[in-house]
Amino acid sequence: MATDYDTPRTTDEDVEQDSIQELQAGRSDKPSGVADVEVDETEAAESFELPGADLSGEELAVRVLPRQVDEFTCSSCFLVHHRSQLAHEKAGQMTCTECAA
Repeated sequence: MATDYDTPRTTDEDVEQDSIQELQAGRSDKPSGVADVEVDETEAAESFELPGADLSGEELAVRVLPRQVDEFTCSSCFLVHHRSQLAHEKAGQMTCTECAA
């Protein structure tokens, strides 16, 4: 969270005064038995986008690069890694450090 160091600092006495004033102001308000805002549940549910939503109409433009000379494909997870992440190689099967752990 960002902190604004230019704002005047409040003391404990200021906080107590503010709290007392807020409590006194809250007492003058008469509670009503009716909710202030009515929410249409159907409308609220339609505005949410679920993680498994249908994205078949979406088009993505991604430039895919071929595997580079200093990279390898792990035979366990099938991800392309840099040679520095090679744990071991047996019979031409290369394994990354994450899968070897």
